[in-house]
This record gives sequence, C-alpha cells and structure tokens, in this order.
Amino acid sequence: MNIVDPSRNKEYINAVKRVLRESGTRNLLLFLLGINTGLRVSDLLALRVRDVKDKDSVQLREKKTHKTRRFPIPKEIRSFIGEYVEQKPLSRYLFKSRKSNKPISRVQAYRIIREACNILGIEHTGTHSLRKTFGYHFYKQTKDIALLQKILNYSSQDITLRYIGVTQEVIEDNLKMFAL
Repeated sequence: MNIVDPSRNKEYINAVKRVLRESGTRNLLLFLLGINTGLRVSDLLALRVRDVKDKDSVQLREKKTHKTRRFPIPKEIRSFIGEYVEQKPLSRYLFKSRKSNKPISRVQAYRIIREACNILGIEHTGTHSLRKTFGYHFYKQTKDIALLQKILNYSSQDITLRYIGVTQEVIEDNLKMFAL
C-alpha cells in the first residue's frame, strides 16, 4: 500500500486546480469537493446531482462508517457546482463515467488526481490525499483537533494528527530548533 500525503502547500493546490480545469469540469469538481469537505472518495463518487443542486449543504450516509454526515457546501464552489449540474438530470451521478451511467471508479478517480500531480511533479498523492489535505488545512486554520477528529470520525486526537501528517511535522520542526 502506498502512503499518500496531504498537500500542505497552497501553491501546489492552486496548480493542481489549474491542471484539472484543463482536463474537465468534472475532474476539477472532484478535487474541489474532496479538499473542501474531507469526504472519502467512495462517498464523493456516490453523490448525485440531486444531492448538490441548489443546496447549501449535503447530508449522506458514509459508506465506511454507516454514520450520517451533514456538511456545508463551501460558498466558493456553489456557483461552480450550479453551472456544472444546471442541465443534468437529478438522478445522474455527479461524477458520471463517460462510458456508462455509473460514477467513475475509484481507480479512475485515482488516475485523475495522480495524472494532474504527475504533470506538476508532485509525489505521494492519490485520492486519499484530498481528505488528508482537508484535514491538514482545517487543523492549521482552526487548531481545533477535537472538532477535526469528530469530522473525520477518528477515535483519538493522536490518530487524527498522525493521519494528517502533523505529528511528524511538529516533531521535526521542534527538533530543528532544539539544541543543548
């Protein structure tokens, strides 16, 4: 199993957005929803147009935990979603495959993210990087590990910090400053 990292650098995030914009609106929306909601890719791929059209928030049942989760759709991407879904049937998957009426596969979602990152020379990324990126930046912005733990459904704060890569980063930063 490959270990993936969060995107800690906002310039990289913006660069990935630019690359994905060129590859298609669907691909960019996958990335935007992933980094702004912290949803697992399996939950993102299960979304339908009716789940997001003209909505400020989304409620879903997580596939992994079977828990109901409600999250706001960030206002910065609501108009983007509105344009994307405007003429699409409500029952259509938000990330519909071009080959069938089903959503793209997890493998295809991975390829979309990997290809964009490969173009930019960004390593150790995949679809799970979206969730980790959300967690990392949420924590950096709010410093509220208890709330992030609840959002991501983790059992402890230590696991949550390790998951988003903050534990190792904090250790290294503090060791760099330590000297006797």
